[in-house]
Amino acid sequence: MSKVIEVKDGFWNVRGSFRVGGVVNIGTQMSLVRLANGRYVLLDACALDRPARSLIDERTNGGEKLAAILHLHPFHTIHVRAAHAAYPTAKLYGTSRHKTKFADLPWEATCTEDAETARLFAEDFELSVPRGVDFVPSDPNLHFSSVLAFHGASKSLHVDDTLVAANLPRVFGGTMIRFHPTLAKVLERRAGAVDDFRAWARELVSRAATIENVCAAHLSPVLGRDNPKRTIAEHIETALSKVEGKLVAHAEKHAAAGG
Repeated sequence: MSKVIEVKDGFWNVRGSFRVGGVVNIGTQMSLVRLANGRYVLLDACALDRPARSLIDERTNGGEKLAAILHLHPFHTIHVRAAHAAYPTAKLYGTSRHKTKFADLPWEATCTEDAETARLFAEDFELSVPRGVDFVPSDPNLHFSSVLAFHGASKSLHVDDTLVAANLPRVFGGTMIRFHPTLAKVLERRAGAVDDFRAWARELVSRAATIENVCAAHLSPVLGRDNPKRTIAEHIETALSKVEGKLVAHAEKHAAAGG
């Protein structure tokens, strides 16, 4: 059964179920966000069980005020068809891989990773695509890249596997935000890729200065009201420092190989 969390007025995060190997539940998510014009969008999709469906239907008048569904992670595809079937009048946006995998669905012309889509939703969101990494790697198990959605009105970030977030017991380290462990495998195999990723990550830290909440796909959201001691920017700064060794090794390897 999914769990609905009101992150802040106008932003609800739905925590769904996703079991690795059918056993360990690491969770998954979607977020319902109210736009400045009073309509709504869904970011990603998870199972539309009773709590999830009740939230969306009550807020959007049965989907009438649901303007769009934005799928932000190229490899999160399980609930794409069901979400469209439940709310067929909402404009459907996906990554290039979504559009290839479900070519029969009525996708909008632009992909969620495109600059044009970012411009379409710029009044409410800042969409960010990681640089220096493969957005759709050939190995479907490498889930690092996704489109990050900053919602300024609620000071919230919706992010899929690019960042891993959790509220752990203190004995296990407490609140934690890290880059997804597949980073080293998705860095582009060329000189300069690490520089591009570092520049993007520094922009992420800077942008996070105005963010209080992070809703990541798996484990649990990190909310400012529950974690007053460290800012989200500080957590992401720590996450970047944790991967510096991998970045240095990759840069040295591809500099030596001439790119």
